Amino acid sequence: MKRTRRLRMTRNMRSLVRETYLHPSDFVYPMFIVEGKDKKNPVDSMPGIYQYSIDRIDEELDRVWQSGVKSVLLFGIPAHKDEVGSGAYDPHGIVQEGIRHMKARYPEMIVIADICLCEYTSHGHCGLICDHEILNDETLPLLGKMAVTCAQAGADIIAPSDMMDGRVKAIREALDGAGFCQIPIMSYSAKYASAYYGPFREAAESAPAFGDRKSYQMDPANGKEAIIEVEADLDEGADMVMVKPALAYLDVLKEISSRVHVPVAAYNVSGEYSMVKAAAKNGWIDEKRIVLENLTAMKRAGAKIIITYHALDAVKWINEEKEIC
Repeated sequence: MKRTRRLRMTRNMRSLVRETYLHPSDFVYPMFIVEGKDKKNPVDSMPGIYQYSIDRIDEELDRVWQSGVKSVLLFGIPAHKDEVGSGAYDPHGIVQEGIRHMKARYPEMIVIADICLCEYTSHGHCGLICDHEILNDETLPLLGKMAVTCAQAGADIIAPSDMMDGRVKAIREALDGAGFCQIPIMSYSAKYASAYYGPFREAAESAPAFGDRKSYQMDPANGKEAIIEVEADLDEGADMVMVKPALAYLDVLKEISSRVHVPVAAYNVSGEYSMVKAAAKNGWIDEKRIVLENLTAMKRAGAKIIITYHALDAVKWINEEKEIC
């Protein structure tokens, strides 16, 4: 009889044969930076997450760096929004100034710039619109301009999340043309039109004013389509690809990670975070065990990079486990 329990009998034995480990270097911590002064605005639907003005962001930035997490994903929230999202590609816009500040304080921190118009448009969509139609090709030059201004500000990675067709090619050409051929692109390649994004839209103040994003984000029912999206982005010059959300799409994450030979990121999104926080607050679950189990599942499915609002807590818990061992 095969006795597989032999390798589970003690903590040290389980540790010896463990296949998947989490490490602080796996994590990217999303942050929200808002125009104004002396602002630390709580995101009600995401306990522990705040919007920070630049003059207040160091308290969180220091906490991130000291935790051992060395990468952040930055979202900007402008004071002014318009039809064309001009704040997104303003060289002195909120996200560009936030990048400059972060890189000045922690030059070695990896700052990833999310490239999308939704936080900056008055209508909340990720591209230009005409008669309620999202204009794909007309949006591409603006995404390229945003990528270049973020690279000029010091961004280490450009991460387009808009889901316009051809955006990776347009951004790659814009970056190369501006002398930033060394800046990698991490594309939100398999980004689904998910109900799990609700809390993020409060945090980023980016809910669409009309309709939805189903004409450009992927249908949650489709798996094979994700492969098409990933292959297209790689052909256009993506250096890394992403699956978003993570937990309901572990099958997609596994399939993509087994097919491609570039780093694959999983975005553990706001709704996934908020559900855990709400259940933990009510005493229904063990937050530490649930979070580490979820993150381990993402890495086991093939994620090299995990973008998560749990990052700082996760590192603390991982270090506690090491101390026990």
